[in-house]
Amino acid sequence: MQIEYGLDQRVPFIKSWLIGSQWAAVIVSSIIILGKVIGELHFGDSVGLIIYLQKLLFLNAATLLCQVFWGHRLPVIPGPSAVLLIGVIASQGSGISAIYTSVVIGGLFISVLSLSGLFRYLQRLFTVNVVTVVLLLIAFTIAPTIRDLIIAEKSGTTPFNNISFALVMVILMFLFYRLLTGIWKSTLIIWAMLLGSLFYLLIFPGGKGDGLFCCVTGFSGFFEQMTLGLSFQPGVLISFIFCFIALSINDLGSIQAVRELIAPSDMEGRVTRGVFFTGLANIASGFFGVIGPVNYSLSPGMILSTRCASRFTLVPAAAIMLLLAFFPAATGVIGNIPSVVIGAVLAYVMTHQISAGLTIAFKDRKDEGIRFDNGLVIGLPLLLGTVVAFFPGQVVSTLPQVLRPILGNGFVVGVLSALILEHMVFRKKM
Repeated sequence: MQIEYGLDQRVPFIKSWLIGSQWAAVIVSSIIILGKVIGELHFGDSVGLIIYLQKLLFLNAATLLCQVFWGHRLPVIPGPSAVLLIGVIASQGSGISAIYTSVVIGGLFISVLSLSGLFRYLQRLFTVNVVTVVLLLIAFTIAPTIRDLIIAEKSGTTPFNNISFALVMVILMFLFYRLLTGIWKSTLIIWAMLLGSLFYLLIFPGGKGDGLFCCVTGFSGFFEQMTLGLSFQPGVLISFIFCFIALSINDLGSIQAVRELIAPSDMEGRVTRGVFFTGLANIASGFFGVIGPVNYSLSPGMILSTRCASRFTLVPAAAIMLLLAFFPAATGVIGNIPSVVIGAVLAYVMTHQISAGLTIAFKDRKDEGIRFDNGLVIGLPLLLGTVVAFFPGQVVSTLPQVLRPILGNGFVVGVLSALILEHMVFRKKM
């Protein structure tokens, strides 16, 4: 397919805003999904959740502008990191200050790795098998959260109704994913959330959303509930360091994903600057008390669907997010999506994550396929990580407190076991 606008070309004003609105729809939908999950873990009130979503919108918009003009300078969008969601869930009992102090340090960690050149050595540990495990574990270890969102015991209707609705909704999303093209396919998630919420409330009148139709002061919300008091907990920090290593590998892959499509110059410099600014954005996110961003790997699909590779179309996307961030009433409407709908959409997104992991697993193995040993390296970490993710809270509470965020984190347990199997047990002879 021919690209109409190159990397540094300017796009006509109206067309630029139309394309930018598609980019914004993708980012905003991710912010809604992950922001609501984490915001509801942290806060028991609607105001706290709205402020959390405002901060996410603001910080991701700022990150996008920095990346477009000073970072990788590519049509690649950032959004909340699913792998950090795992770290937050696993460390919930340690307190918000400990979680976001670890986010600050994790952001600093990958920024230093990027600038020092040490990142290339770390990459060597992440072979095809290990990267496959990382991608698959993100989906498998979020499964308990998806389960809880879909069951939604406080939704005002029965779990059977919620499960039935979610199952039908997920199947319909895949059906429309197969049938739709262009802008409709690119914005499928946002339409699914809007229409899913409408039909859910129509089908189950006794059901309810999350009651976020309230007003709070827009700008002041950014400076409330900030994580200024640092709290160092070694177990939580180690857990998040593993998450940030995976985040940096994801960031690298997302930036490089556009290389074959538009062949930009100075890719090494773009990668270094891109990962560095991702680190800075996570430092800022930690101080604001929200989940940090990562560059998303879906950008090539958006480029092909719009036939536009101009990085300047991402500026209107950032402007739209800033506009939403400063209007808490709009944020409240967005945040009123029922948990069941969020759970169904998250299941849809994580299925794509599994598909990406399987694609990596079979990449460059067309002739021999996956050998039995490779299956063992991938299989055991997935099993261990999933089992740990489903540990009841009372089981996790019996673990030593310093080790709880590590041994109680299915993602960390899975990645650790994958590294041990790949580089020690089944190490290839040189």
